[in-house]
Amino acid sequence: MFHFPSTSKKVELNTDKDINNEIKRETLENISHFIGKDDEEILSRMEELDEEWDIERLLEANAASIVALSTILGFTTNKKWFAISGMVGCFLLHHALYGWCPPVPILRRLGIRTSSEINYEKEALKNLLEFPY
Repeated sequence: MFHFPSTSKKVELNTDKDINNEIKRETLENISHFIGKDDEEILSRMEELDEEWDIERLLEANAASIVALSTILGFTTNKKWFAISGMVGCFLLHHALYGWCPPVPILRRLGIRTSSEINYEKEALKNLLEFPY
């Protein structure tokens, strides 16, 4: 029987191994940078991580922007623009089910992380705090 990939791993499963390894290396480097730092610096980094956009959020914003623009163009210039809205919807559905759509490899190469990868760094930084807040 077929199973969809795990929600927390679907993007990583559809990302080139070398890219995943580079993202992991950078994450571990970020964590090791804060070993021995004071709590204030660590908490500041954790606040930065709270603001970091994960790949899902970036894909959703990108898709919504393209759908809005192609819909406006469809109403104002040529109805063929509506096809782009349909394509984006199909890509977004495919991503929701399988973890892949055309922008994923590009965004991952740019170092855009999943929420799991961001949370991994946050949890590791929490463990470095002298006083767990």
